[in-house]
Amino acid sequence: MSKTNDNIPASVGTGVTPRGAYPHVKHVGDFIFVSGTSSRRPDNTIAGVDIIDDMGTKRLNAYTQTQEVLKNIDKNLQKVGASLKDVVDVTSFLVNMNDFADYNKAYAEFFEKETGPTRTTVAVHQLPHPDLVVEIKVMAYKKS
Repeated sequence: MSKTNDNIPASVGTGVTPRGAYPHVKHVGDFIFVSGTSSRRPDNTIAGVDIIDDMGTKRLNAYTQTQEVLKNIDKNLQKVGASLKDVVDVTSFLVNMNDFADYNKAYAEFFEKETGPTRTTVAVHQLPHPDLVVEIKVMAYKKS
């Protein structure tokens, strides 16, 4: 029998409403799919955007964004009784591969090299908001 999460409001978990016609999490059987997730907060601000001077110049912090993305993914997994420990595959999107070291450092705080999920990291031209530098989607497996 397939489980789905159709009765869970889209904003439960991170408190962030998806910006399109999709759920944050889809639970099918023992598999859990989490849509591409950013560091956007419920108030639509973005973690990892540092204002560095009086002129409003921004520094986009891939390390902080990666931490927040993975925390948001964990919150979304918790909606269906799972956690980052259940993640088996990760696909990450970076706007700039020069951010790879910071992304990788933050990622290692959440997953172990030997026991963590498989991972693919790709560069993309842009993400849905100009202040986003990292987006991650995952697939998890949790036996019912």
